[in-house]
Amino acid sequence: MEEISIVLSGEAGTGLKTVEGLFTELLRQSGCYFYMSKEIMSRIRGGNNTTQFRVSGKKVTSYVKKTDYVIVLNKGALYRLGDRMREDTVIIGPADFIEDEVRSRHKIKEVDFIEVAKKAGNPKYVNTAILGFISGMLNLDESMGEKLLAKKLGKKGEDVVEKNIEAFKNGAELGRGCEFGIKIPTDSKVAEKPAISGTEALVIGSLAGGCNFITSYPMSPSTGILVGMAGKANEYGVAVEQAEDEIAAINMVLGAWYAGARAMASTSGGGFALMTEGLSMSGIGETPAVIHLAQRPGPGTGLPTRTEQGDLNLVVHAGHGEFPRVVLAPGSLEDGIVLSQKAFNIADKYQVPVVILSDAHYVNQAYNLDKVDFSKMENEYFIAESEKGYKRYLVTENGRSSRAVPGYGKGLVCVDSDEHDETGHITEDFSVRVAQHDKRMRKLNDYKDIEPELIGPKEYKTLVVGWGSTYGVLREAADRLGDYGLACLHYKQVYPLPDISRELLEKAEKLILLEQNYSGQFGGLIKKEWGIEFDRKILKYDGMQFSLEEVEEELKKEVL
Repeated sequence: MEEISIVLSGEAGTGLKTVEGLFTELLRQSGCYFYMSKEIMSRIRGGNNTTQFRVSGKKVTSYVKKTDYVIVLNKGALYRLGDRMREDTVIIGPADFIEDEVRSRHKIKEVDFIEVAKKAGNPKYVNTAILGFISGMLNLDESMGEKLLAKKLGKKGEDVVEKNIEAFKNGAELGRGCEFGIKIPTDSKVAEKPAISGTEALVIGSLAGGCNFITSYPMSPSTGILVGMAGKANEYGVAVEQAEDEIAAINMVLGAWYAGARAMASTSGGGFALMTEGLSMSGIGETPAVIHLAQRPGPGTGLPTRTEQGDLNLVVHAGHGEFPRVVLAPGSLEDGIVLSQKAFNIADKYQVPVVILSDAHYVNQAYNLDKVDFSKMENEYFIAESEKGYKRYLVTENGRSSRAVPGYGKGLVCVDSDEHDETGHITEDFSVRVAQHDKRMRKLNDYKDIEPELIGPKEYKTLVVGWGSTYGVLREAADRLGDYGLACLHYKQVYPLPDISRELLEKAEKLILLEQNYSGQFGGLIKKEWGIEFDRKILKYDGMQFSLEEVEEELKKEVL
């Protein structure tokens, strides 16, 4: 058996996250590749959340609709899972958690995990029993699970550790006894590949980029970045501030860069909307800024815990007046690390705002990370020592003036949100206005684009274009359909559009756009910039990410 899909379904607050963390580590140490994705309802407790584990003998990077096993953690856990289950899907859980109408359509394996936990001494150990059961299903090394539990629960005392291990063993015995016949191929090299989430990738990349100040007002699905950075604050010397609102957050970011720090804010679409005045301040003040925006479906509060790619137009056009910016959109976890690190260097060198555009699907996914070479990640710092008569906004050929910070040098560092002359003082001289505006707008003239990644054959007839979190599903679809002359082009830098990609687009006989929004915003940007039209758009905006099956089905129509 090459791979299976296991879905855990239960209420928020029932311990799904605990099982997720332990199981991902157990899979890694056992040599199993996996891909984890979540579906989270907008509530702190209750509702119906699901976590899918796609366990495979090879690297997998996308969500699949196919569900082989569903483990139910409470009554009503099968709500909304109907279209993900097939006739041979096995539903596992206590009898009273499985509705009668489901029994006639699917295979049922009744297992009372609470009773298993009670035998170990406490019904609270139910999640440990479930972890053991899954371990037994997959015939994983039981001793590895025991070691993980001992490490995870060591601070709670020997008695708690022993009873949890007993619950784990009892669950594992039940899982093996069910004789599901599952044996996923393993690879010893997987143990060397850390299992991280999209959130963790962005945190690692930001730290690698020298971020030493983060401020945000919590907003799903971006809050994990603030929490993750706070967890590393002491180790890496990061100042962390939970702002009173997003307006305060962006202004703190600008103030921190003005003082010499490398700062970022993390938010979602509604929060970013409040930051737009500060974004314009970054533009005219030529003050760097890094903003992470984790997209969710709008307008308004929309679906605050679901996913969409609906904010591209917002970040490209946000702010009053005209000023340059860079928008990066990581697709793989490796991208999250590399692009976040680059964001701080781009902001510093070109003195522009840089937006890292992710979404709920990206930050919540997790899988085995390929090696990232941190030795190639050099940080460039562009703070200059000011001289007497220092001109913060000296007009230069490349549009960038030396950026000094207060107290470093002999000159006055004057920054202003009004139009200003070279020294930073307010002016209403029209010729100075034109000179300063021209200066700002040519900042990125010598910027080196981050090129899109071509996935599949170099000689293609059909080219599928996507960006951001669609990377995983594009990658697997291209691998499956590449023999039919299909390739995929994935953009990591969505603005400015990388010049080299125009030739790749014009080369295709058929162009297909894959996006998670209603109107095909990235396709619209390409049409506006280059006049290139797409022959077909595959769009999704129901709050769920693309599944591999639906993308493959749609693309087969174009190439078969």
